[in-house]
Amino acid sequence: MSISIRPLNPFFAGEVSGVNLAQPLSAAEVAELEAGMDRYAVLVFRGQPLTDEQQMAFAMQFGPLENAHGGNIPIAVSDRRIRVGMNDVSNLDKHGRPLPPDSRQRLFNLGNMLWHSDSSFRAVPAKYSILSARLVNPRGGNTEFADMRAAWDALDDDTRAEIDGLVCEHSLMHSRGALGFPECTEEERRLWHPVRQSLVRTHPVTGRRSLYLSAHAGAIVGMETPAARILLRDLTEHATQPQFVHVHRWQLHDVVMWDNRQTMHRVRRYDERLPRDMRRTTVAGDAMTVAQAA
Repeated sequence: MSISIRPLNPFFAGEVSGVNLAQPLSAAEVAELEAGMDRYAVLVFRGQPLTDEQQMAFAMQFGPLENAHGGNIPIAVSDRRIRVGMNDVSNLDKHGRPLPPDSRQRLFNLGNMLWHSDSSFRAVPAKYSILSARLVNPRGGNTEFADMRAAWDALDDDTRAEIDGLVCEHSLMHSRGALGFPECTEEERRLWHPVRQSLVRTHPVTGRRSLYLSAHAGAIVGMETPAARILLRDLTEHATQPQFVHVHRWQLHDVVMWDNRQTMHRVRRYDERLPRDMRRTTVAGDAMTVAQAA
């Protein structure tokens, strides 16, 4: 059975059939999925029960995995719930129980409910993210994706001219600080120091331009902070209008893969008294966005 991609929106998000992610892919299948990512930016795979090892092996067919260290509050290996190399975006402790309301890990993870692009807080940001639903929360927890290409296309000429070439500073301290996250430790400050990212990106394959926004962005180089944050807020409101957004309603064993260079996303609120087990692998990017722009 060959790979088929059914559009979920005219040009944004597609549902894939005809592939088993637990098995190694052929070079042609990898190329076909990459072409699907270039076109749709979000791919949905239904009914894909994966082990952690299978999920990591699938991700590595698209490039090296990003080092998960630094993308969360530092956690001792003995306290980790899943294997090193994966991102745990669940609400569970190492015993599989929902985190208590005052858990620092829970409060940090609430930042995933803000619009963001994975790893924009790294000097070299992520390429693809792959999220596997191991246990679906019955109340809420949808993931929303915003098409940043369409958002750029819809801007007026004056706004495009105003923002093209601008460089932002991204940091986890900004996105978590916006939620009132408790004071960061010295180790966290070291891990989360601000990095610079271009506000407008060009896709290396398709040549399409897109906005590169994230809740991690808290400053624009050369601009007063209040003015920069108003501009970033206005652009985020523009980019997350309903016509640019696809909503994914999770089913057990769904796998969703998205291109962080062309999208933003957020998870919606859910009943945190009940478990939600979601595990992410992240394919590393290959260049700084400022270098790409240059």
